[in-house]
Amino acid sequence: MVRDGYYYGFAFLAVAALLGWVLSPLWAVVPVALAAFFLWFFRDPERDIPAAAGTIVSPADGKVTYISSVLVEGVCRTRISIFLNVFNVHVNRSPIAGTIRDVRHQKGKYLNAMNPASADENEHTVVVVEGEGQTVVFKLIAGLLARRIVFNKKVGDQLGRGQRVGLIKFGSRVDMFLDPDADLKIKVGDHVKGGASVIAVSRVNSGMASAGTAHAGQGER
Repeated sequence: MVRDGYYYGFAFLAVAALLGWVLSPLWAVVPVALAAFFLWFFRDPERDIPAAAGTIVSPADGKVTYISSVLVEGVCRTRISIFLNVFNVHVNRSPIAGTIRDVRHQKGKYLNAMNPASADENEHTVVVVEGEGQTVVFKLIAGLLARRIVFNKKVGDQLGRGQRVGLIKFGSRVDMFLDPDADLKIKVGDHVKGGASVIAVSRVNSGMASAGTAHAGQGER
């Protein structure tokens, strides 16, 4: 569990105990329910991380809502949007193994994360990770309810594929920007899990891995 869950959970349990003692046990029902919700919301389950070369995993739990081609600083990329509702796990993970090249936080609005304008107008944090012969950009976007983005890493940090990097509190959205030649494994409407669901496979990396396997096999003959 993310430690924030303990802060919220134990705070509401303390309120419940106080209300139950001063007023009546009935007054404790609502804060106890809220405590249970926060302890559940901030859950952080372990995930089986795919190990295949070139695999790009989802940075978040949620539903794939958009897939489109966009220009990012003059470079064509495939954008994948993942919407997180209040019932999803909100821990974020790195899509690939690599080095953080850039982290940028921008303050902004708190539009509904389903609104296309939220990608640019809402408060967000953009992270660039480079590794395995590719560069993946992912954007953590605050939503109507999400009021805080937590990112625990910094430029220069080494990340493993599927490694925890932070969380967005309550409903939110995560956008990914991939090289256009990445072989997508998802479609709009799919539900994905952070660190476990394969979003795409880099054709460069998978091709190199296949060539290496074939070369190794020839050497054994």
